[in-house]
Amino acid sequence: MRLIATYIGITSLWFSLVTSIPACTNFIVTKGASEDGSVMITYTCDGVFHPILRHTPAADHEPCDSLEIRDWGGNFRGKIAQIPHTYSVIRLMNEHQLAMGESTFDGRAELHNPDGTMRYWDLMQLALQRTKTARQAIELITELVDTYGYGSTGESISIADTQEAWLLEIIGPGPGGDGAIWVAVKVPDGYVSCHANKARIGTFPLNDPENCLYSENIISFAVERGYYDPNSGEPFNFAESYCPSTPSNRKWGDTRVWSILRRAAPSLNLSPDYHRSVEGSEPYPLWVKPDEKLSLSDVFSIMRDHFEGTDFDMTDGLDAGQYGSPYRWRPLNWEIDSVEYAWERPVSTQQTGYSIVSQSRSWLPDPIGGVLWYGVDDTYTTCYVPLYCCIDEVPEPYSTGSIRQFSWDSAWWAFNFVANFANLKYSYMIEDIQAVQFELENDMISGQTTFENSIQKLYDKDPKVAISELTQYSVMRGVEVVDKWRELGEFLICKYNDGYVRDEEGRTHQVGYPDGWLDRVIESQPEHFKLPEKEEETPETRLVD
Repeated sequence: MRLIATYIGITSLWFSLVTSIPACTNFIVTKGASEDGSVMITYTCDGVFHPILRHTPAADHEPCDSLEIRDWGGNFRGKIAQIPHTYSVIRLMNEHQLAMGESTFDGRAELHNPDGTMRYWDLMQLALQRTKTARQAIELITELVDTYGYGSTGESISIADTQEAWLLEIIGPGPGGDGAIWVAVKVPDGYVSCHANKARIGTFPLNDPENCLYSENIISFAVERGYYDPNSGEPFNFAESYCPSTPSNRKWGDTRVWSILRRAAPSLNLSPDYHRSVEGSEPYPLWVKPDEKLSLSDVFSIMRDHFEGTDFDMTDGLDAGQYGSPYRWRPLNWEIDSVEYAWERPVSTQQTGYSIVSQSRSWLPDPIGGVLWYGVDDTYTTCYVPLYCCIDEVPEPYSTGSIRQFSWDSAWWAFNFVANFANLKYSYMIEDIQAVQFELENDMISGQTTFENSIQKLYDKDPKVAISELTQYSVMRGVEVVDKWRELGEFLICKYNDGYVRDEEGRTHQVGYPDGWLDRVIESQPEHFKLPEKEEETPETRLVD
């Protein structure tokens, strides 16, 4: 028996060091709901960590090869048989355009089985290396947990291929238990769905294997544990049985779901009552039909949401500070005089390590059709770069760096520098940031069809040369974006210095504070800043700067 490289490095860099605060948001767009026929999923990997982008090459293995499964700390958890051939993977998309994302919902704490070999990140990586379609991925994931046990808490996993998009939700059986409890539903073509740290699959069809799969024990286990009473007259509901709603998970999870769905389908006029825990309010639908088919740019925009234009707009109010910042520093919840409070938790957050928007396109060969649009740090201030699923090299700035040491060589640090510096005068600097962001993303998106048409002709003649060109293009674009972001950071330092704003001619201007914020300052301390009245003020006595 030959033991191949232990399975820890790349997955530990994907998912390690995430905090206990609800993290990660996914948006699912079926091919009939997208403007160009792409199946798309998004994923924000939120947590305190420095992401390292790596490529896992395809490989052939000997019949007796096995694979060690280890946790983030390198501790041995188990060993599984290797298969003859594994596929190439770039982050969360494989060479066959299969893409994945996830969000943790935890669910009932007593169902965590710490002895289960397979954690959710193991399952995702193995499915990407071993399967070509969403349905195959679900079959493999559920076979693996049946055989080796499931060791994570509750998890929602988005899975997309060139034709279909699925949502799989899974939770453990408790310490020492076998397998897992799970359900998977296919999102109807022409619809969109999303999830954000709270189980989303409620009732589901029991006799529709084409569109819904589930574990045999999904209802019986809930009955046995007292999570569901079959005599209640109510249909079985997976989400309420295994991840009961609370005011906290509604506010942190369902508010994001509401905002994504209300932006995709404004005509539905979805009420905020459910995510505010108003008695009698109904959960949001698992999927909706968008008012208009969504473009790639639309999807980018939705993932940059802070509830703008709603009663929960994070750029407005005293808590947004002088310059309308959408950021709220952790912790999200606190107590004053035994009363608990909590900030809003938006889709876009400063704690994002990296995010993706995948495109899986059935009408193109896999190397051209699969694109992973990749960005580091906050979705609002990042710039997405296209990484084609066939590439065997990644842009160097995205594959280097450490959270312990600032470096301009690291893409993550370049984007973090710009985002953090912008907090000094947010409403001003965000306009400069988004101007560069729009210019770069618009150039890459608008040129995508022309570029891919030329690659298609090359691919028809020589696939290897075409793949080499796609690799060079992805690397070039990644390096270009980071170069522009370094320049942007240096520009912002010069333009916004010591509270002044410098114009194009180099003149400095005193811009002060917004009137509304000054009004609030005076309301809080009406006499503190007030100058004494004088009978007459002369130029000699006037207070000057």
